[in-house]
Amino acid sequence: MAWFARVRRGAAGWAGAGLDLLCPPRCGICGAEPAVADDEALAEDAAGVAVCPACRRTLVDDVPRCPACGSACPDGTCAACRRGPPPSAGLVVLGGYGDELRTAVLRAKRPGGEPVAVALGRLLVDRHRPTIAAWGCDAVAAVPMHWTRRALRGTSAAEEIARQVAADLRLPCRRLVSRIRATRMQNELPFEERPGNVRGAFRARRRTAGLRVLLVDDVVTTGGTLAECGRALAAAGAAAVHAAAAARAERTADAGNDHG
Repeated sequence: MAWFARVRRGAAGWAGAGLDLLCPPRCGICGAEPAVADDEALAEDAAGVAVCPACRRTLVDDVPRCPACGSACPDGTCAACRRGPPPSAGLVVLGGYGDELRTAVLRAKRPGGEPVAVALGRLLVDRHRPTIAAWGCDAVAAVPMHWTRRALRGTSAAEEIARQVAADLRLPCRRLVSRIRATRMQNELPFEERPGNVRGAFRARRRTAGLRVLLVDDVVTTGGTLAECGRALAAAGAAAVHAAAAARAERTADAGNDHG
């Protein structure tokens, strides 16, 4: 029945093309319809995910960053990571938590912001595919919210970003970590208190022996949350934990996020 599968795929393609003619794909960030000159760039985006060139330029920076913690660092590994262990085996981000990227992340956190989160996930893979590929990850997992906060908020930006990252990398997206203790929001605390706030708050949900995990969050501040999740995964047998986040908040910025 190979011929039937080919016909079905062809029909799906024709239907998708017809929908694009009737309802042109809009940018998941700004909602703008693509200009004629943007059609080729948007045509590369599969599964209804579109990011216009203008949003790509404003959300993705070219600032040299520490490969271990994602901090702006023109000289390679930053001083903090040279003094002590980084929060993960490697971290990639789209940029600093400010301006348009901050606005996009905050929109992704709200109900109805799922298209923005999906677009951020697509941008992460587009920007850092060679680095992530070199890590050789076996699975993608989101930094989890406590179930009470998840119920109140109605969405999880980290989960939505992680799903798109996994889809673009053709990797499974798995719930490998759970938050077993509700914690105060990280942005309510001074930076020096944030690592202690999440200490012991996570547990691996299943054994991950030998897995190389890509842990995904929306914003990273101190890295305390990534470190705690990494410890839980390592205790369950993970071989390595790498990380990706939409934004990296610097110490001078108001992080405005739940995780850190």
